[in-house]
Amino acid sequence: MIALKIKFTKMQAYGNDYVYIDGVNQDLPDLSKLAVYVSDRHFAIGSDGMVVICPSDKGDFRMRMFNPDGSEGEMCGNALRSVGKFVYDHRMTEKTELVIETLGGMQKLSLEVTDGFVSNITACIGNPRLSSKDVPVNTSLEQFIEQPVTILDKTFYMTSLSWGNPHTVMFLEDVEDFAVEKYGPAIEYHTELFPKKTNVTFAVIKDRNHIRIREWERGTGETIGCGTGCCTAVVAGVLTGRCDREVRVTQTGGDLFTRWDEASGDMYMTGISTTVFESELEVPDLAQFHGFPGGIAI
Repeated sequence: MIALKIKFTKMQAYGNDYVYIDGVNQDLPDLSKLAVYVSDRHFAIGSDGMVVICPSDKGDFRMRMFNPDGSEGEMCGNALRSVGKFVYDHRMTEKTELVIETLGGMQKLSLEVTDGFVSNITACIGNPRLSSKDVPVNTSLEQFIEQPVTILDKTFYMTSLSWGNPHTVMFLEDVEDFAVEKYGPAIEYHTELFPKKTNVTFAVIKDRNHIRIREWERGTGETIGCGTGCCTAVVAGVLTGRCDREVRVTQTGGDLFTRWDEASGDMYMTGISTTVFESELEVPDLAQFHGFPGGIAI
């Protein structure tokens, strides 16, 4: 029995695919169960999760982001930028300067509009957290910057920071032929060092304003793009004297332009977001949905 129909949009930003749902103008069921249900349907295969746009008494909108297993995440930079395109293109706002409430804090977006539609978005994702008290790293060091750590047969010089979720970056001489699938999970699950696991960014400096990265996302595998991974590489590059504060970051999904503001400490990233398709989802009574393959309990 169909309980309700929900309109949704699938969007992509540099390799991050999310299903976006308007939670302002639609009544939605249990969001955690809905996220699992969405992820189990054919249209969401390959999706990083579900984003719901909700009302906010602190900003213009509230962004709630759910993983495919139904757990709620704090913030993803690429998903955040797509929120700006979604709310403007769907005429939920006429503003081109937005404040978005997320579980990880208040985020700012600037929208570039062409022919009535958002063509480019700059997101301010705030200050990187460098203190080891804020980054889930088992160390007595105040900051975990360029620390030698041996993983399998190789020693990496790692820098760890957080944007509300843990990231670790290491600079290599080459990433094109690097065995990401070998070392990525070994670093992610290095639990004596990373008790909550970590996203892993392998980076190479092309010049002081250009970095190439490959990203291993915890629990997912290698991704073709990660906005916060790009920003992590730039912060680490600046801290270690490798690059300047305005950097083009090349990843498999395309180039993202980043700027770490010296005065405020805020990190900005600019790039496009694309609407993949829009449709309508028929949702049954989720009270009987237990999240196993096949979806609905009989």
